[in-house]
Amino acid sequence: MTSHPPPDGPTGHTQGEIGTAWSVPPGGPRPPAPAPRDSPITGGRAFAGVLMLCGGALAVLQGIAALAEDDVYARVGSYVYELSLTGWGRIHLVLGILAAATGAALLVDLPRARFAGILLAALGLVAQFLFLPYAPLWSATVMVVDIFVIRALAAPRDGAGRSAAVQSGRG
Repeated sequence: MTSHPPPDGPTGHTQGEIGTAWSVPPGGPRPPAPAPRDSPITGGRAFAGVLMLCGGALAVLQGIAALAEDDVYARVGSYVYELSLTGWGRIHLVLGILAAATGAALLVDLPRARFAGILLAALGLVAQFLFLPYAPLWSATVMVVDIFVIRALAAPRDGAGRSAAVQSGRG
C-alpha cells in the first residue's frame, strides 16, 4: 500500500492544485511589490542641478563683487537699462542664492524643482542680458549655461519621451 499525503496538505491547510499546494503562501498570492524607484536623478536633471548649484554659487560671488563696488566691473556711461552696481549686486545675490537652492532641490528630485529651475534660469538669462555692458564675456557665458539648464529641465523626463515615440511608431 502506498502512502498518500492527507487531503488537506501536510500543514493542515487546503491549498491549490498539484504543484502549487506548497508554493502559494497562505491567503493566496501576494500582490507584486512596487517597482523600486529609479535612481533619484539621471541625465538632464542631474546636469541642470549641478549647473544651477555651481552657477548659483558663482552668481552669489558676482553679486558680492558688485556690492563691494571695487574695480571688478567696468564703469558704464549712458545705458538704457542702467542700474547702480549695488542694485545689480543685490539682484545677482538673490538670484544666486535661489538658483543654488533650486539646484540642490533638483539633485534630490523635489517635485516642483523643475518648474522653479526653469523660472530661475529664465530670470537669470534676462538679468545677464541686462548686465552685458558690465561684464560682456562672463554674461554671455552664463546666458549659454542658463539656456542649457532650461533645455535640460524642459525636456521630457528621462525615458518618457523615448517610450512615447516608440509607442507611436516614430522611434
